[in-house]
Amino acid sequence: MSSEITSLITFVESYLTWLSSASGELATYSLLVAFAVLSALELNYPKRKLPLKQLRQSYRTNTGLFVFNSIVISLLSSTPLLMVADRYSNWGMLNYIANPAWKALLSFLLLDLMLYCWHRTSHSFDGLWMFHKVHHNDPYLNISTAFRLHIIELLIITVLKSAYIVLFGVDKATVLTNEALLTLFIMFHHTNVSFYGEKRLGQVIVVPYLHRAHHSTERNEHDNNYGEVFSIWDRLFGTFIEREPAKIGIKNSSPQTVLGLIKFGFTPANPAPAPVYEMDLNLKAMIAEAAYYKAEKRAFKPGNEMRDWLEAKREIICMVYGDKSIRQQSNNSGCSSIQRPFTLC
Repeated sequence: MSSEITSLITFVESYLTWLSSASGELATYSLLVAFAVLSALELNYPKRKLPLKQLRQSYRTNTGLFVFNSIVISLLSSTPLLMVADRYSNWGMLNYIANPAWKALLSFLLLDLMLYCWHRTSHSFDGLWMFHKVHHNDPYLNISTAFRLHIIELLIITVLKSAYIVLFGVDKATVLTNEALLTLFIMFHHTNVSFYGEKRLGQVIVVPYLHRAHHSTERNEHDNNYGEVFSIWDRLFGTFIEREPAKIGIKNSSPQTVLGLIKFGFTPANPAPAPVYEMDLNLKAMIAEAAYYKAEKRAFKPGNEMRDWLEAKREIICMVYGDKSIRQQSNNSGCSSIQRPFTLC
């Protein structure tokens, strides 16, 4: 295990040094090639067989959301992170490290740790989950899901990354390198594939089978595996699980269009359900007594027992819980179509 980590660090070190000298155009070209290759792999060798029509819809929506976010970010500034790095890279804690390769590697580790903390926080607070749930509502997990982000969440992440750049004094070349690597890893672990040695590789980095658990509809599963690149953070902080989710996405229906997702991000994370009563023994006794008096008024004439019970039930629940609850319960119980000759409270 230690030899694998050492080999990975050596590889990352050399790759960071090479990529730092590469131009932005080359980094973009490399990511486009990686996207095309991973897309071809998941289409030809999918881990889960996804309906082609729904998969196309997912690609269209996620691509459209990516374009929309890119336009908004470019209106604010074409390269906000690079501009921050250009101005503040001369001071910061990493400037005390002389070796450029170790400085680049440490900056990448710190960035990944910061994103782990942010990701975990966005699951812990409803005000942040409200936007982050847009990323989770894709029921057909695929490489394009990597770009399914609400614009508000993207802006918050950009601010956090800017603060990180200022605090540690990260230069432009390293910022470009980190962003390219980060995007590559995120595309990779969203890809709908499985491969030999995946679990072994997952001991160090986040692989598709680990991230699928994070996209489970069940909260006890998706509130785990927060890592973006390295799985060591989840192991270290106790949020690591290995589980194949039964279903992907979020519970309840949610929009699957670009405009719908933008609006969806501004809806409450967990809207409070209308109160529904729980019929205990005391409540049943009250209804039975009320039904008895209704029958008594008609001299116990047969044929109206069900009507007496339903009228008594509605009146008692209305009296105890209010009009809103009785309407909700009526809808849930399928009684809304029954003709009722009396007025609600």
